[in-house]
Formats: sequence, structure tokens, C-alpha cells
Amino acid sequence: MPPDYVYFDLETQRSANDVGGWGNKDQMGISVAVTYSTRLGRYIVYGEDRINELVEQLTKADLVIGYNHINFDYEVLMGHTILDLKSQVRSLDLMTDLERQLGHRLKLDSVASASLGTGKTAEGLQAIRWWQEYKSTSDVAPLMKIAEYCCFDVKVTKLVHEFGAQHGRVKYADRFNREQSVEVDWQLPA
Repeated sequence: MPPDYVYFDLETQRSANDVGGWGNKDQMGISVAVTYSTRLGRYIVYGEDRINELVEQLTKADLVIGYNHINFDYEVLMGHTILDLKSQVRSLDLMTDLERQLGHRLKLDSVASASLGTGKTAEGLQAIRWWQEYKSTSDVAPLMKIAEYCCFDVKVTKLVHEFGAQHGRVKYADRFNREQSVEVDWQLPA
């Protein structure tokens, strides 16, 4: 059986301000989570009623790949599970790897725009507004927007990872909007 590399992202119901700061990520709640499994060759969208299935997929994966997922997404998700995902899931966090090399954080949009020529379609605060609209109206259209946005973020993360694995580097726009490049070692065993 081929290895299962799972790309992962989630969107929250509440912002850091709503829960009293970044130290309370476990209280932000999950509106939508999305994975892409290389073994299955497909995306899976999880609502808050399927969090246990999501945790099971992540813990069974050979490697979970994300962008700032160890210090954000896992922390949010640990509000819904007794597991310590940071220590129990094998992970490659692209942002953490880049931060370690560069000494500062890069936004996914900066890396994706420079490396792929495309960026994100929205941002996390917009997803929270869509969640609030969904909760106040029960109209599923805003929920579908969150799912679409989160799927696209997973796809962009996957493409950035594949670009880095193929080229041994990724590009990014620095603080002065100049294109820079940084070497990465993101090869995966076959």
C-alpha cells in the first residue's frame, strides 16, 4: 500500500479576539476542516460533527503536511480531542520549516504568489464572517464558501509543497515586495 500523505487545513468559528487571545486557540471552534489524502487521491471536507473522523485520519497518516498547522490548526483541534496531536502525529509544517531557515514567518499567500503565480482566495477573518452568517441564517451557502476556501488553501499548500520538493526551493515576496528564494528539503519517500 502506498504511503498516505495528508495535506490539512481548518477554519475557525471564532477569532483570537473572540476567545481572549492567541493562548486560547482550543476555544476557537472548527467551522470546516479539509484534508487531501495522497492514498485516496481526493479531498475530504469535515464539519464540526465529524471531528473524530478527522482526528482518526490525521493520526493514521504517514505524514501530515500543512502551513502553520502544528502551532495553529492542531491547537484549535486539540479543543475537540484528548490527544496531543503535536506529539502523536508525524508532521511537516512548511511555515515552521521556512521560519527556521529565514528567522521570520512568511504568509502562505507570499510563498504561493511568488512560487506558483497564484495566491489565496480569501482570509481567515472572512471565513469567520461566513460562519457567523451561516449560524444566524441557517443558509448553507456561507458554509459552502468556507469549505471552498479551505479546500483551495489545502490545494495551494499541496502545490507549494510539490513545487518545493521538485525544485529544492520556493520563492517568496520579502517585506519590500522583492522576489527572494530559499532552499527547502521537502522530498517525500515514495
